[in-house]
Amino acid sequence: MQGTLYIIPTPIGNLEDMTLRAIHVLKEVDLVLCEDTSVTQRLFKEYDIHTKTSVFFAQTKLKNIEKILKILEEGYRIALVSDAGTPTISDPGVLLVDRVKTELPDVKVIALPGASALTTALSASGITSAQFVFLGFLPHKKGRDTLFKEIAESKRTIIFYESVHRIEKTLDSLSKIILPPRKVAIARELTKMYEEVIRGDIKEVRLHFHKKKEKIRGEFVVIVEGK
Repeated sequence: MQGTLYIIPTPIGNLEDMTLRAIHVLKEVDLVLCEDTSVTQRLFKEYDIHTKTSVFFAQTKLKNIEKILKILEEGYRIALVSDAGTPTISDPGVLLVDRVKTELPDVKVIALPGASALTTALSASGITSAQFVFLGFLPHKKGRDTLFKEIAESKRTIIFYESVHRIEKTLDSLSKIILPPRKVAIARELTKMYEEVIRGDIKEVRLHFHKKKEKIRGEFVVIVEGK
């Protein structure tokens, strides 16, 4: 009998955003694959989950993946979680799902709906979501300028993630290519106490963070309206 791989979203900030189904599955599976066991254990403690965990993240994916495939082939049920949000979205978990789909076609892959910074930010931005392009995390160097050119010419809403270390540089780059009345929204600390979504033209948004350096904390979702 083949096993089952569950893709389980976890809260991006507020632990109350766990779904009842996700809690049930995490309690019932044989093993939970996670990025950081200490982060996952905090979630487990909140919901009285005692399932065995194993680390699965970018640095060890190739080392662990063969063992995981074998466990699934033997009929066990495995859940994949990330530290926050939906696994496989800008996340190395996609490599595991690809291998399962390719090599173990009889193994069920079941994805649960749940928390995602992408959809949370977009729904709160007021910028059209009829058509959008998600770029994940922008590259640090190679290909970065090419993507900014793509953003400048896009007729569709563009969304990407940015780190605290590069958000100011990113806003500077956007200010050179995005002209009013195109809107830009920056979401930070989503679902947490200091959550905010700053929206305006690029000059207004850039000025906001220039004046309030203390708000350059956490990770950011950047949304750029299409032309």
